Amino acid sequence: MKRKLEGKCAVVTGASRGIGKAIALALAHAGCNVAVNYRERQKAAEAVCGEIRTLGRAAVAVQADVGVAAEIEQLAETVERELGDVEILVNNAGITRVKKIDTLTEADFDDMMRINLKPAFLLTQRVLPGMRKRRWGRIVNVSSVAAQTGGLVGPHYAASKAGLIGLTHSYAALLAKEGITVNAIAPALIETEMVTSNPNASPERLPVGFFGKPEEIGRAAVLLAESDYTTGQTISVNGGWYFTS
Repeated sequence: MKRKLEGKCAVVTGASRGIGKAIALALAHAGCNVAVNYRERQKAAEAVCGEIRTLGRAAVAVQADVGVAAEIEQLAETVERELGDVEILVNNAGITRVKKIDTLTEADFDDMMRINLKPAFLLTQRVLPGMRKRRWGRIVNVSSVAAQTGGLVGPHYAASKAGLIGLTHSYAALLAKEGITVNAIAPALIETEMVTSNPNASPERLPVGFFGKPEEIGRAAVLLAESDYTTGQTISVNGGWYFTS
């Protein structure tokens, strides 16, 4: 029996490690060919591609700073040339920079928006014409529990992640009748370098008492990519930190 995502072309930004890597591998397990975007860690991205190829899927590592519009265009063109039209887009790339309120600057805020929020808009706009023409597409934005609770990084980070949920809602409403679903995932304290390097992050903050695994987010991304009916939702994978209604 053919898998639902068999042969689909997926792009995962920030996929050389952590949550992005887990999502890329989960999509490959589900049958996707995957473009692994990275900014600096080429060897790590190539290693992820190697793992994907061992699953019998095609993969390409594509360097791009997704905070720069021209590099987003180059990313899209490379994927289209190597793997085909983008059918699944996972906007995962992002940064955390822990800041106290009295040290937070305008530059900190602008930089967070440029890297965490703006790329999701630019990439979505770039791939939407093809998705609309085919009347099929999946967009998944990786937000954070910080959008729901304020989190542990700072207002600049929480605002950028809340913006992703706003983008999700708007695109989902506008595209629902065109076969394109748009959803968000809001993780909390997943065991990645980004979390373990944050001195404010502790498993004691979570009701379950332990950090989550990146594979949890990978499974959620596949669930959303496979669903024709789920759109405009934020899937909270957070160890019980925040209860959605």
